[in-house]
Amino acid sequence: MAKMTRREFIKLMGGLIAGAAISPLGGLPLFAAGETIPEKTLGKTGARVSIIGLGGFNISLQDFTDASAADFVKFAVDNGINFMDNARAYNDGLAERRMGLGLKGGYREKVFLMTKICDHSRSAKESIKSLEESLRALQTDFIDLFMFHEINYASDIGAVRSSGVLDALLKACEQGKIRFIGFSGHKSPKLHLEMINCGFDWDAVMLPLGIMDYHKDSFTRTVLPVLLKKNIGAIGFKSMGGFMSGVPEKTGISYKDCLRYSLSQHAATVVVGMNNMTHLRENIATCRSFIPMAEDERNALISKSSKFANDPGMERYKNTTDYDNAAGKKLHGIK
Repeated sequence: MAKMTRREFIKLMGGLIAGAAISPLGGLPLFAAGETIPEKTLGKTGARVSIIGLGGFNISLQDFTDASAADFVKFAVDNGINFMDNARAYNDGLAERRMGLGLKGGYREKVFLMTKICDHSRSAKESIKSLEESLRALQTDFIDLFMFHEINYASDIGAVRSSGVLDALLKACEQGKIRFIGFSGHKSPKLHLEMINCGFDWDAVMLPLGIMDYHKDSFTRTVLPVLLKKNIGAIGFKSMGGFMSGVPEKTGISYKDCLRYSLSQHAATVVVGMNNMTHLRENIATCRSFIPMAEDERNALISKSSKFANDPGMERYKNTTDYDNAAGKKLHGIK
C-alpha cells in the first residue's frame, strides 16, 4: 500500500469530520466487501440501475449541510446505489448543487443521473437555460435522464407538446447534453396514459408504486403494465406514501415491507427520499437482501391496507396540492 501523504491524511480527516453530523464514519462504506445491491435494466435505455434510487430532495433540507449532503451521496454510491434523482426546483436548486458536490472526485462516472424541469410552459429557450443551470449545479457535462416533472393536470400535456421544448431537448440529445427523455407525475394514471400515447417515444416514466396506490386511481395496476409492455423504463416512488401520510404508522405495515412491496412491482428502480444515515443504511441492507414478495405476501399487505383506502390523507400527493412544486402551482394558478 502506498504511503499516505500529510495532505491526503488531512483531506481524509476533514471529510470524516464534515460527515460526523450524519455518521461517525462519514462517507466510508460500512458494509462487508462483496455485498451489493441488485440492478435492473431501465427499459429501452439499456442502462443498468440499482433497484433503489437516492431521492435528491431530502439532501436539500436543513438536516444536512453542504458537506454532510456530499458525504451522504458518496456513501450511497460507495454502497451500491447508482441511480440519482433530482429536480431543478428542489429548494431553488440547492438539491442539485449539493448532489453535484457529492458527485465530485470520480463519483459522477459511477451513477445514472436524473433531473427534471418543472415549468411546462417554458419556451424552448428557457428550457435549455434550465438544463444549463442543472448541468452547472450538478457539475456534469450531461444528464442521463431529463424529465418533465409533475405531469399532474390536463393542460400539462398540451404545454409539453406545443411549447417546442421537446424539439429543443432532442437537439440537446444530439449535442450530448442529455441521453434520455421522460416524464413524472403523481396525481392521475389517466394523464400518464395520455402522455405515453401522445406520439413521443418516451425513454422512461416515473410513477407512484406504494402499497396504497393499489386501491384507488392505481398507477401500479393501469400504467405500469403499459410501460413494461412498451419497454419504457419504469421508475417508482412514493413507497412510504410521502411526507405527512404516515402509511407505515397508520397501517401497521413496516417501513421495510412498504419498500419491499414497491421493489416487487417490476419497476427498474424505486426512488426513496432519506433523511439520515440510519434510513440510508437500513434501505441499503433491505435491498442487498431483497427477495421479491410472493403473491400471498403481497395479498396480505393489500388486504391489511384496504381498510384505509378511503382515507384521502394516505395519498396526499393525489388528493391535495401539497406535493405540487412552486413552479407548477404558479402555472396552474394554485396558491
